[in-house]
Amino acid sequence: MQDQLNALKLEAEQAIVQAADVVVLNELEVKFLGRKGELTSLLKGLAGVSAEDRPKLGALANEIKLSLERAVALRREGFEQEALSKLAESERVDVTEPGKAPLQGHIHIVSQAIDEITDIFSKIGFTRTRNPEVDWDWYAFESLNMPGDHPARDEWETFFMDAPVSKKGKMVLTPHTSNAQAHELERGEFPVRMINIGKCYRRQIDVTHVPMFHQFEGLCVDKNISISHLRGVLDYFAREFFGPDRKTRLRPFHFRFTEPSFEIDISCGVCGGTGIGADKQKCRVCKRGWLELGGAGMVHPNVLKASGVDPNVYSGFAFGWGVERTYMMKEGMKLDDIRTLYKNDLRFLQQF
Repeated sequence: MQDQLNALKLEAEQAIVQAADVVVLNELEVKFLGRKGELTSLLKGLAGVSAEDRPKLGALANEIKLSLERAVALRREGFEQEALSKLAESERVDVTEPGKAPLQGHIHIVSQAIDEITDIFSKIGFTRTRNPEVDWDWYAFESLNMPGDHPARDEWETFFMDAPVSKKGKMVLTPHTSNAQAHELERGEFPVRMINIGKCYRRQIDVTHVPMFHQFEGLCVDKNISISHLRGVLDYFAREFFGPDRKTRLRPFHFRFTEPSFEIDISCGVCGGTGIGADKQKCRVCKRGWLELGGAGMVHPNVLKASGVDPNVYSGFAFGWGVERTYMMKEGMKLDDIRTLYKNDLRFLQQF
Protein backbone atom coordinates (compact mmCIF):
# COMPACT_ATOMS: atom_id res chain seq x y z
CA MET A 1 0.00 0.00 0.00
CA GLN A 2 2.91 2.29 0.70
CA ASP A 3 4.07 1.91 -2.91
CA GLN A 4 0.54 2.63 -4.14
CA LEU A 5 0.34 5.80 -2.03
CA ASN A 6 3.68 7.07 -3.32
CA ALA A 7 2.72 6.26 -6.89
CA LEU A 8 -0.58 8.17 -6.46
CA LYS A 9 1.31 11.17 -5.08
CA LEU A 10 3.71 11.22 -8.03
CA GLU A 11 0.89 10.91 -10.59
CA ALA A 12 -1.18 13.65 -8.94
CA GLU A 13 1.75 16.06 -8.65
CA GLN A 14 2.61 15.67 -12.31
CA ALA A 15 -1.01 16.15 -13.37
CA ILE A 16 -1.38 19.27 -11.20
CA VAL A 17 1.76 20.86 -12.66
CA GLN A 18 0.58 20.13 -16.20
CA ALA A 19 -3.01 21.42 -15.67
CA ALA A 20 -3.86 23.80 -18.54
CA ASP A 21 -6.32 25.99 -16.66
CA VAL A 22 -8.40 26.35 -13.52
CA VAL A 23 -11.15 24.13 -14.89
CA VAL A 24 -8.74 21.20 -15.38
CA LEU A 25 -7.20 21.88 -11.96
CA ASN A 26 -10.60 21.67 -10.28
CA GLU A 27 -11.28 18.35 -12.03
CA LEU A 28 -7.93 16.95 -10.81
CA GLU A 29 -8.67 18.06 -7.26
CA VAL A 30 -11.91 16.13 -7.31
CA LYS A 31 -10.26 13.13 -8.99
CA PHE A 32 -7.47 12.70 -6.44
CA LEU A 33 -8.76 14.40 -3.26
CA GLY A 34 -12.55 14.28 -3.51
CA ARG A 35 -14.83 12.25 -1.28
CA LYS A 36 -14.93 9.58 -3.96
CA GLY A 37 -11.43 10.32 -5.24
CA GLU A 38 -8.52 7.93 -5.72
CA LEU A 39 -6.85 8.72 -2.38
CA THR A 40 -10.08 8.02 -0.47
CA SER A 41 -10.58 4.77 -2.39
CA LEU A 42 -7.03 3.66 -1.64
CA LEU A 43 -7.38 4.38 2.09
CA LYS A 44 -10.30 2.00 2.29
CA GLY A 45 -7.72 -0.80 2.03
CA LEU A 46 -6.27 0.12 5.45
CA ALA A 47 -8.82 -2.20 6.98
CA GLY A 48 -6.86 -5.20 5.58
CA VAL A 49 -3.44 -3.98 6.83
CA SER A 50 -1.92 -5.30 10.00
CA ALA A 51 -2.48 -3.30 13.15
CA GLU A 52 1.28 -2.73 13.38
CA ASP A 53 1.55 -1.06 9.91
CA ARG A 54 -1.77 0.81 9.98
CA PRO A 55 -0.62 3.96 11.90
CA LYS A 56 2.43 4.34 9.70
CA LEU A 57 0.40 4.11 6.49
CA GLY A 58 -2.31 6.44 7.88
CA ALA A 59 0.31 9.10 8.67
CA LEU A 60 1.80 8.73 5.17
CA ALA A 61 -1.64 9.09 3.57
CA ASN A 62 -2.36 12.25 5.58
CA GLU A 63 1.01 13.71 4.59
CA ILE A 64 0.32 12.98 0.91
CA LYS A 65 -3.14 14.60 1.18
CA LEU A 66 -1.72 17.80 2.69
CA SER A 67 1.06 17.89 0.09
CA LEU A 68 -1.39 17.58 -2.79
CA GLU A 69 -3.71 20.23 -1.30
CA ARG A 70 -0.74 22.66 -1.14
CA ALA A 71 0.18 21.82 -4.71
CA VAL A 72 -3.38 22.53 -5.88
CA ALA A 73 -3.48 25.83 -3.95
CA LEU A 74 -0.15 27.00 -5.39
CA ARG A 75 -1.19 26.09 -8.92
CA ARG A 76 -4.53 27.91 -8.50
CA GLU A 77 -2.73 31.01 -7.20
CA GLY A 78 -0.49 30.87 -10.27
CA PHE A 79 -3.51 30.89 -12.56
CA GLU A 80 -4.98 33.87 -10.67
CA GLN A 81 -1.75 35.85 -10.97
CA GLU A 82 -1.56 35.06 -14.67
CA ALA A 83 -5.16 36.27 -15.18
CA LEU A 84 -4.46 39.50 -13.30
CA SER A 85 -1.35 40.13 -15.40
CA LYS A 86 -3.33 39.71 -18.61
CA LEU A 87 -6.07 41.99 -17.28
CA ALA A 88 -3.55 44.65 -16.30
CA GLU A 89 -2.03 44.54 -19.75
CA SER A 90 -5.35 44.66 -21.59
CA GLU A 91 -6.66 47.53 -19.47
CA ARG A 92 -3.41 49.42 -19.27
CA VAL A 93 -3.87 53.18 -19.62
CA ASP A 94 -1.21 55.19 -21.34
CA VAL A 95 -1.46 58.52 -19.57
CA THR A 96 0.77 60.11 -22.22
CA GLU A 97 -1.80 59.55 -24.96
CA PRO A 98 -4.02 62.53 -25.80
CA GLY A 99 -7.50 62.16 -24.33
CA LYS A 100 -10.74 62.11 -26.24
CA ALA A 101 -12.50 65.42 -25.67
CA PRO A 102 -16.22 65.10 -24.89
CA LEU A 103 -18.66 66.43 -27.44
CA GLN A 104 -19.52 70.03 -26.77
CA GLY A 105 -22.86 71.58 -27.53
CA HIS A 106 -23.56 75.21 -28.27
CA ILE A 107 -26.20 77.80 -27.59
CA HIS A 108 -29.55 76.98 -29.18
CA ILE A 109 -30.49 79.05 -32.19
CA VAL A 110 -33.39 80.71 -30.33
CA SER A 111 -31.08 81.72 -27.47
CA GLN A 112 -28.66 83.11 -30.04
CA ALA A 113 -31.50 85.18 -31.49
CA ILE A 114 -32.46 86.47 -28.02
CA ASP A 115 -28.85 87.54 -27.35
CA GLU A 116 -28.66 89.31 -30.71
CA ILE A 117 -31.98 91.12 -30.19
CA THR A 118 -30.94 92.20 -26.70
CA ASP A 119 -27.66 93.58 -28.02
CA ILE A 120 -29.33 95.52 -30.85
CA PHE A 121 -31.78 97.29 -28.54
CA SER A 122 -29.18 97.93 -25.84
CA LYS A 123 -27.34 100.16 -28.31
CA ILE A 124 -30.26 102.60 -28.30
CA GLY A 125 -30.79 102.60 -24.55
CA PHE A 126 -33.29 99.76 -24.05
CA THR A 127 -32.72 97.71 -20.91
CA ARG A 128 -33.46 93.97 -20.83
CA THR A 129 -36.01 92.99 -18.15
CA ARG A 130 -37.60 89.71 -17.08
CA ASN A 131 -41.25 89.48 -16.11
CA PRO A 132 -43.50 86.58 -15.04
CA GLU A 133 -44.35 83.90 -17.59
CA VAL A 134 -47.15 82.69 -15.28
CA ASP A 135 -49.16 85.74 -14.32
CA TRP A 136 -52.54 87.02 -13.18
CA ASP A 137 -55.32 87.75 -15.62
CA TRP A 138 -55.17 91.43 -14.64
CA TYR A 139 -51.63 91.83 -15.98
CA ALA A 140 -52.22 89.70 -19.08
CA PHE A 141 -55.54 91.30 -20.07
CA GLU A 142 -57.34 93.82 -17.85
CA SER A 143 -54.37 96.16 -17.37
CA LEU A 144 -54.10 96.09 -21.17
CA ASN A 145 -57.63 97.48 -21.65
CA MET A 146 -59.32 94.09 -22.12
CA PRO A 147 -62.13 93.55 -19.55
CA GLY A 148 -63.16 90.03 -18.64
CA ASP A 149 -66.03 89.87 -21.13
CA HIS A 150 -64.27 91.58 -24.04
CA PRO A 151 -64.21 89.60 -27.34
CA ALA A 152 -60.61 90.70 -28.03
CA ARG A 153 -59.53 88.00 -25.58
CA ASP A 154 -60.72 85.28 -27.95
CA GLU A 155 -57.77 85.56 -30.33
CA TRP A 156 -55.19 84.78 -27.63
CA GLU A 157 -56.15 81.07 -27.19
CA THR A 158 -55.11 81.26 -23.53
CA PHE A 159 -54.00 78.46 -21.21
CA PHE A 160 -55.56 78.98 -17.76
CA MET A 161 -53.88 77.52 -14.68
CA ASP A 162 -55.67 75.24 -12.24
CA ALA A 163 -54.94 77.59 -9.35
CA PRO A 164 -56.87 79.70 -6.82
CA VAL A 165 -58.41 82.93 -8.10
CA SER A 166 -57.12 86.17 -6.56
CA LYS A 167 -58.27 89.77 -6.64
CA LYS A 168 -56.39 90.05 -9.92
CA GLY A 169 -58.33 87.22 -11.51
CA LYS A 170 -57.28 83.79 -12.68
CA MET A 171 -53.71 82.73 -13.21
CA VAL A 172 -52.64 82.16 -16.83
CA LEU A 173 -49.66 81.12 -18.89
CA THR A 174 -48.87 84.46 -20.46
CA PRO A 175 -50.22 84.54 -24.04
CA HIS A 176 -47.93 87.50 -24.81
CA THR A 177 -45.15 89.50 -23.19
CA SER A 178 -47.34 92.61 -22.98
CA ASN A 179 -48.00 91.84 -19.31
CA ALA A 180 -44.56 93.38 -18.80
CA GLN A 181 -45.98 96.81 -19.55
CA ALA A 182 -48.04 97.00 -16.35
CA HIS A 183 -45.24 95.51 -14.24
CA GLU A 184 -42.80 98.09 -15.58
CA LEU A 185 -45.13 101.07 -15.32
CA GLU A 186 -46.01 100.19 -11.72
CA ARG A 187 -42.43 101.01 -10.78
CA GLY A 188 -43.14 104.67 -11.51
CA GLU A 189 -39.61 105.29 -12.78
CA PHE A 190 -39.36 107.35 -15.98
CA PRO A 191 -38.30 107.42 -18.71
CA VAL A 192 -38.99 103.76 -19.53
CA ARG A 193 -36.98 102.02 -22.25
CA MET A 194 -37.60 98.34 -21.70
CA ILE A 195 -37.12 95.21 -23.76
CA ASN A 196 -38.73 92.14 -22.18
CA ILE A 197 -38.02 88.74 -23.72
CA GLY A 198 -39.86 85.69 -22.45
CA LYS A 199 -41.94 82.62 -23.22
CA CYS A 200 -45.55 82.85 -24.37
CA TYR A 201 -48.18 80.14 -24.65
CA ARG A 202 -51.14 79.76 -27.04
CA ARG A 203 -53.15 76.83 -28.37
CA GLN A 204 -51.81 77.14 -31.91
CA ILE A 205 -49.49 75.00 -34.02
CA ASP A 206 -48.68 75.14 -37.74
CA VAL A 207 -45.75 76.19 -39.94
CA THR A 208 -45.64 79.66 -38.32
CA HIS A 209 -46.99 78.86 -34.82
CA VAL A 210 -45.95 76.68 -31.87
CA PRO A 211 -47.75 76.32 -28.51
CA MET A 212 -44.72 77.72 -26.67
CA PHE A 213 -42.74 80.50 -28.30
CA HIS A 214 -40.73 83.57 -27.33
CA GLN A 215 -41.62 87.21 -27.77
CA PHE A 216 -39.68 90.41 -27.26
CA GLU A 217 -41.74 93.26 -25.90
CA GLY A 218 -40.48 96.79 -26.30
CA LEU A 219 -41.86 99.68 -24.25
CA CYS A 220 -40.83 103.31 -24.34
CA VAL A 221 -42.69 105.80 -22.14
CA ASP A 222 -41.59 109.39 -21.67
CA LYS A 223 -42.82 112.90 -22.31
CA ASN A 224 -43.61 113.84 -25.92
CA ILE A 225 -43.16 110.38 -27.45
CA SER A 226 -44.73 110.11 -30.93
CA ILE A 227 -45.25 107.63 -33.78
CA SER A 228 -42.12 108.93 -35.48
CA HIS A 229 -40.09 107.57 -32.55
CA LEU A 230 -41.79 104.19 -32.96
CA ARG A 231 -41.11 104.04 -36.69
CA GLY A 232 -37.51 105.07 -36.13
CA VAL A 233 -36.92 102.27 -33.62
CA LEU A 234 -38.57 99.65 -35.83
CA ASP A 235 -36.61 100.72 -38.92
CA TYR A 236 -33.38 100.67 -36.91
CA PHE A 237 -34.05 97.13 -35.71
CA ALA A 238 -34.99 95.89 -39.18
CA ARG A 239 -31.75 97.21 -40.66
CA GLU A 240 -29.60 95.78 -37.88
CA PHE A 241 -31.25 92.37 -37.70
CA PHE A 242 -32.39 91.61 -41.24
CA GLY A 243 -29.97 93.63 -43.32
CA PRO A 244 -30.31 96.78 -45.43
CA ASP A 245 -32.11 95.09 -48.36
CA ARG A 246 -35.19 93.89 -46.50
CA LYS A 247 -38.38 95.91 -46.54
CA THR A 248 -40.88 96.53 -43.76
CA ARG A 249 -44.35 98.01 -43.76
CA LEU A 250 -46.89 99.18 -41.20
CA ARG A 251 -50.53 98.20 -41.59
CA PRO A 252 -53.27 99.89 -39.55
CA PHE A 253 -54.74 97.42 -37.08
CA HIS A 254 -56.66 97.34 -33.83
CA PHE A 255 -55.11 96.30 -30.53
CA ARG A 256 -56.87 97.07 -27.27
CA PHE A 257 -53.66 98.22 -25.59
CA THR A 258 -52.39 100.64 -28.26
CA GLU A 259 -54.00 103.50 -30.16
CA PRO A 260 -53.26 103.97 -32.97
CA SER A 261 -52.16 100.40 -33.65
CA PHE A 262 -50.20 98.73 -36.42
CA GLU A 263 -49.06 95.34 -37.56
CA ILE A 264 -45.49 95.18 -38.83
CA ASP A 265 -44.72 93.08 -41.90
CA ILE A 266 -41.40 92.23 -43.46
CA SER A 267 -40.66 91.02 -46.97
CA CYS A 268 -40.47 87.22 -46.84
CA GLY A 269 -36.93 85.83 -46.61
CA VAL A 270 -38.00 82.41 -47.90
CA CYS A 271 -39.44 83.52 -51.23
CA GLY A 272 -37.65 86.88 -51.48
CA GLY A 273 -40.91 88.77 -51.19
CA THR A 274 -42.35 87.26 -54.37
CA GLY A 275 -44.95 85.04 -52.71
CA ILE A 276 -43.75 82.11 -54.88
CA GLY A 277 -41.79 79.23 -53.33
CA ALA A 278 -38.95 77.18 -54.79
CA ASP A 279 -41.50 74.65 -56.09
CA LYS A 280 -43.17 77.42 -58.15
CA GLN A 281 -46.20 77.19 -55.88
CA LYS A 282 -47.52 79.75 -53.44
CA CYS A 283 -44.96 80.30 -50.64
CA ARG A 284 -46.02 78.09 -47.71
CA VAL A 285 -44.74 80.64 -45.17
CA CYS A 286 -46.03 84.03 -46.32
CA LYS A 287 -48.50 83.17 -49.14
CA ARG A 288 -48.20 86.70 -50.52
CA GLY A 289 -44.64 88.03 -50.14
CA TRP A 290 -45.04 89.60 -46.71
CA LEU A 291 -44.89 88.00 -43.27
CA GLU A 292 -46.37 89.53 -40.15
CA LEU A 293 -43.80 89.87 -37.38
CA GLY A 294 -45.92 91.39 -34.67
CA GLY A 295 -47.87 94.36 -33.47
CA ALA A 296 -46.98 97.87 -32.41
CA GLY A 297 -48.59 101.17 -31.60
CA MET A 298 -48.85 104.06 -29.18
CA VAL A 299 -49.63 102.97 -25.63
CA HIS A 300 -53.36 103.35 -24.99
CA PRO A 301 -54.21 105.97 -22.33
CA ASN A 302 -56.23 103.35 -20.42
CA VAL A 303 -53.09 101.20 -20.10
CA LEU A 304 -51.21 104.13 -18.60
CA LYS A 305 -54.07 104.89 -16.23
CA ALA A 306 -54.33 101.24 -15.10
CA SER A 307 -50.79 101.48 -13.74
CA GLY A 308 -51.24 104.93 -12.21
CA VAL A 309 -49.54 106.94 -14.96
CA ASP A 310 -51.03 110.25 -16.13
CA PRO A 311 -51.59 110.04 -19.94
CA ASN A 312 -51.69 113.84 -20.07
CA VAL A 313 -48.06 113.94 -18.98
CA TYR A 314 -46.57 110.77 -20.43
CA SER A 315 -46.97 108.99 -23.74
CA GLY A 316 -45.23 106.01 -25.24
CA PHE A 317 -45.09 103.24 -27.77
CA ALA A 318 -44.96 99.48 -27.49
CA PHE A 319 -44.27 96.58 -29.82
CA GLY A 320 -44.27 92.82 -29.49
CA TRP A 321 -42.70 90.39 -31.95
CA GLY A 322 -42.19 86.63 -31.93
CA VAL A 323 -38.51 85.72 -31.61
CA GLU A 324 -38.80 82.50 -33.61
CA ARG A 325 -40.85 84.03 -36.41
CA THR A 326 -38.50 87.00 -36.57
CA TYR A 327 -35.51 84.67 -36.86
CA MET A 328 -37.24 82.71 -39.63
CA MET A 329 -37.05 85.88 -41.72
CA LYS A 330 -33.35 86.48 -41.09
CA GLU A 331 -31.21 86.76 -44.20
CA GLY A 332 -30.16 83.35 -45.49
CA MET A 333 -32.24 81.28 -43.05
CA LYS A 334 -34.78 79.94 -45.59
CA LEU A 335 -36.62 78.22 -42.72
CA ASP A 336 -40.11 77.32 -43.93
CA ASP A 337 -41.46 75.62 -40.77
CA ILE A 338 -41.11 77.17 -37.32
CA ARG A 339 -41.59 73.76 -35.68
CA THR A 340 -38.17 72.68 -36.96
CA LEU A 341 -36.61 74.86 -34.24
CA TYR A 342 -37.93 72.54 -31.53
CA LYS A 343 -37.59 69.09 -33.13
CA ASN A 344 -34.11 68.58 -31.60
CA ASP A 345 -32.76 67.47 -34.96
CA LEU A 346 -28.99 67.82 -34.64
CA ARG A 347 -28.61 67.89 -38.41
CA PHE A 348 -30.44 71.22 -38.31
CA LEU A 349 -29.23 72.63 -34.99
CA GLN A 350 -25.52 71.99 -35.59
CA GLN A 351 -25.59 74.38 -38.54
CA PHE A 352 -25.87 77.36 -36.20
